[in-house]
Amino acid sequence: SESNVIDTERLEVLQTLAASENPSLQQSAALYYLHISEQLNKETVVQIGLLEPILELLGSGDATVQCNSSACVATLATSVSNREAIVAEGGIRSLLGLAKSYDPRVQQNAVGAILNLTRSEKTQLLLCNEGALPVLILHLQSPDSEVQYYSCSALTNIASNPRHHPNMLQIGDGILLKMLLSLMSSSVVKVCCQACYCLRNLSLNEDTQADIVAINILPQLHELLKSSSKSVNEAALTLLSTFSENHSNTDAIVSEDILKTLGKLLLIHKTSPGISNYVATIIHKLATSETQQAIIDSQCVVVLLQALSHLRVHDESLLYVTICIAELTRHETIRTRIIQESDVNIAAHLLMLSNQPENIDLSFHAACIISQLGLDEMFSSLLRPHAREIVGYVLHFLKHQEIRFQHLGLLTIQNLRKDAHFAAVFSEKQLMVQLNRVCQQTAETEQLLQAVLFSKEGDQKQMI
Repeated sequence: SESNVIDTERLEVLQTLAASENPSLQQSAALYYLHISEQLNKETVVQIGLLEPILELLGSGDATVQCNSSACVATLATSVSNREAIVAEGGIRSLLGLAKSYDPRVQQNAVGAILNLTRSEKTQLLLCNEGALPVLILHLQSPDSEVQYYSCSALTNIASNPRHHPNMLQIGDGILLKMLLSLMSSSVVKVCCQACYCLRNLSLNEDTQADIVAINILPQLHELLKSSSKSVNEAALTLLSTFSENHSNTDAIVSEDILKTLGKLLLIHKTSPGISNYVATIIHKLATSETQQAIIDSQCVVVLLQALSHLRVHDESLLYVTICIAELTRHETIRTRIIQESDVNIAAHLLMLSNQPENIDLSFHAACIISQLGLDEMFSSLLRPHAREIVGYVLHFLKHQEIRFQHLGLLTIQNLRKDAHFAAVFSEKQLMVQLNRVCQQTAETEQLLQAVLFSKEGDQKQMI
């Protein structure tokens, strides 16, 4: 029981064993401390005064003691408050020393403890000041995949704060980027993924991102997107998403023929919100007037429409796909291709999605697609059998409190009324009454704005 574990007399005996010069007694103490740290609340272990003897055991000359005591520190460091206590008691230097141990067990546990310390911003800074960066970067070449993973994860955490980037990239004349690029080819999935995440964090700096792209990373990233591992796919997508935010990378990404692979990923993982979000967002970011034809040739448009039709309303992925299609319809060439690929089923499905009161964002973006595609005579003819449904959601939008819905309702009327059938339907009394109300509200709002603006001008003249 907990009361037996933290019995005062037992703890005093334990501290005596820990202070002994006999390695066997130290081993017993270290093992029992590890047991306590795993059984008790992590903060309690520190509060009852066990941190100091545990840290002292890190300095033992016995590898077994070092192994168990560093494992104990790694466990305690999962607590935020304990991290600061470990640092305050001088634990960083001892752990960095053990991280250089020739014993793989000791090295693994020490680097694991350092990883847990990097989970707090304050301790990240102290670790960097104590020289942790060169040690962690060196361990990226470790033959032990666990040590590689812990070191790469620790560097990923540190890289989440841009203030550390200059120091990370100066070591060994920027060797970190080359090592991370090498780890992307690791057969160990979690090591490969963590290398992508670390590069993603470093890529938040545009200059560093340019350096990363310059070391020919895109072909390797493309291979990861083709991997059969979903985890690898997602890690690669997080990095590619960061690259796609910078328009200077667009041509390089498109020329690498990555778009076709993105389309395949969307089909394979269409019910995975994480992957669908990344894929849809990347395609949207890559869409420019210059890349429209490349997006069409990649068959991404066809894949997106297939996903739109097959995903269920409650699938989170559907929202990301719908947003992407809505954004792509803003590009004329892509919009034309979407219309060519559409049929009565697509039109009916979009109408259904536009009327989802429990998912207003999905409704909004589905209605955006209808409004944009409705500019084309061929697509508006597909919508004619659903004219009453369109009037229904347009009325709902015009009454909505959010301005974006009111604007979309008005835009839908403007785009579709070019069709004579819709012009007649939109002239019906109920819709006209609501349009007059919107007009009146707009006029009242304009009057209030004018009054406020003139009032401010008058106040400024008086001040002068």
